[in-house]
Amino acid sequence: MKRFYVASSFRNIVNVRYVAQTLESKGYVNTYDWTQNASARDAGTVTLGDLRSIGQHERDAVIGADVVVILLPGGKGTHVELGIAIAQGRRTILHSPDEVINNLETTSTFYHLPELEKCHGTLDDLLAMIVGREVTVAAV
Repeated sequence: MKRFYVASSFRNIVNVRYVAQTLESKGYVNTYDWTQNASARDAGTVTLGDLRSIGQHERDAVIGADVVVILLPGGKGTHVELGIAIAQGRRTILHSPDEVINNLETTSTFYHLPELEKCHGTLDDLLAMIVGREVTVAAV
């Protein structure tokens, strides 16, 4: 079973859902769909207790994933999840539709760690990178 987690900001929710649904159609299992929390946030009904619970689910989902996908731009939570993924030694792919990852004015030092994989391009390029590597590894 191949497990994944997609980290990003609420403003990328459409892209997060696209990546998740495509991976699920390929037999991957989403460790946590945080996008389901959007309606409560929009309604302004989220409590501190809710945030704690969501944070625990997201932490556990990153730890339980075989691959963690980071879709930029991301917010504070995205970068915390990136740190957890790095610390846990998860396969971590950082995606940006352009070269913003390499912009010295806005990049993060953590984006350039050797254990991170980077993908610049479309979401379909990213998906091919995830699925293609899994096929290659399985064939060996």
